[in-house]
Amino acid sequence: MFKNPDVLWLNSNPYLLRFNLPIIKYLSKYVKIGQWEYQINEDEGTSIDQAIELLDDYLSLIAKPVHLIGHSTCGLLGFYYAQKYPEKVKSLTILGVGGNAGWDWVSYYYIMRSNLKCSKDIILAKLAKNLFGYHNKYYQKAFIQLLEKALLYSLSPHSLYQRFNLPITPISSPLMVCGSKNDQIVSWEEIKKWQNYLKPEDYLYQCPEGEHFFHYFQPQLLSEKIVNFWSLLSKDEANFKLMEGKVSHCI
Repeated sequence: MFKNPDVLWLNSNPYLLRFNLPIIKYLSKYVKIGQWEYQINEDEGTSIDQAIELLDDYLSLIAKPVHLIGHSTCGLLGFYYAQKYPEKVKSLTILGVGGNAGWDWVSYYYIMRSNLKCSKDIILAKLAKNLFGYHNKYYQKAFIQLLEKALLYSLSPHSLYQRFNLPITPISSPLMVCGSKNDQIVSWEEIKKWQNYLKPEDYLYQCPEGEHFFHYFQPQLLSEKIVNFWSLLSKDEANFKLMEGKVSHCI
């Protein structure tokens, strides 16, 4: 990974980090990409505000605007950061973040816990199936263990006793919103709610399949779409500079 990246992938959960690696590998063929990780201890409370400030400490060292990418809660983190520090965000790409920006797999889990009268393992097995689409019992057992640990380190603000609604608010940075056609956690109908808030340079993309972690199952396809989004932004920026130079020359 590069010390001075042009693209930064946001991570906030060590147990979900592996699902970002395939697409990061593909993107690294096109751009200088780095990873930023925020980790909490089991006994610590979650704080997106603290994560935002730590992210800003890191980006202040890079001293140039970067393209940010985040999935689910990390997409929410990137969105809040872009609201607070727009001058440091060249563009933002968010994956699996719907019209209620706070809705994530953690809130989905706690709703299942509240509504279903069954054991925690059964609920985690249902969650794993909805997140990844796996039906194999061997995989389910592994995912139950993984998700149980991931819940302890989640940056999500939700809990069994309290869940939050976070409506969409526009940001000035160019925005790409991606969702999966068969995502059972954040449906495409939720993703489409962004349409009323998109700027001309923004982009809404539907991945044909891949469940909630579609960036893991469709890394090549999605990376090509993201790179194309950046390329269009670069062309617009180059055209603007060319026009600006002509105007200055005329003056």
